[in-house]
Amino acid sequence: MTDFTSAFHAAFSMVVTLDAGLMEIVGLSLRVNFIAVGVGFPVGAAVAILRFPGRRALSVVMNALMGMPPVVIGLIVYLLLSRAGPFGVLGLLFTPTAMIIAQCLLITPIVAALTRQTIEDLWTEYREQLQSLGANAFQTARTLLWEGRFSLSTAVLAGFGRASAEVGAVMIVGGNIDHLTRVMTTAIALEVSKGDLSLALGLGIVLIVISLCVNGATYILNDIARRRHEASSF
Repeated sequence: MTDFTSAFHAAFSMVVTLDAGLMEIVGLSLRVNFIAVGVGFPVGAAVAILRFPGRRALSVVMNALMGMPPVVIGLIVYLLLSRAGPFGVLGLLFTPTAMIIAQCLLITPIVAALTRQTIEDLWTEYREQLQSLGANAFQTARTLLWEGRFSLSTAVLAGFGRASAEVGAVMIVGGNIDHLTRVMTTAIALEVSKGDLSLALGLGIVLIVISLCVNGATYILNDIARRRHEASSF
């Protein structure tokens, strides 16, 4: 019991004092996760608005990737970026860029699929108005994404939840290298295996707080949207 109490005390101390090592891991985690989540919005909007050959096939691929096991994605990216792979010359393996690529392959299909449905509904409603104004594809996508920003909060939750919980893929392509590719989930797994509970608990506390903040912000945005809809209906 004394060991657990000491570990909790050390963990809270690291969080309160913004320990440099802990903040470094948290910063990389947020950068990787939010980039991966952000990529899905323009992809989903493009699939919803544009008409091009292979559009249906792309939708099928995105839906299939939604259920792809993370370790399989990690293995595919590893093979592509390894020295013997087609992109090995770029030297991206075991770098944050490789982790972002893996996370994008995992998260983009989820966010893009949810975004596509929302944007398609808005496109049906605003198509004639936007076409009469002469808006191009980029302007149309930007306008519809802004109009649907409250509804798209669900996509943010789904994408961020998947990204923040990921271990396998980022471990394979990132290598969990200290001060380079160590993120919260991989660091927690490593520190627990080493028996260093203080850092693992500290990262766990931060991860829970971040998740609560994201969910809280989403709830507030949805509440604002609901109030505006009720006000406009009168």
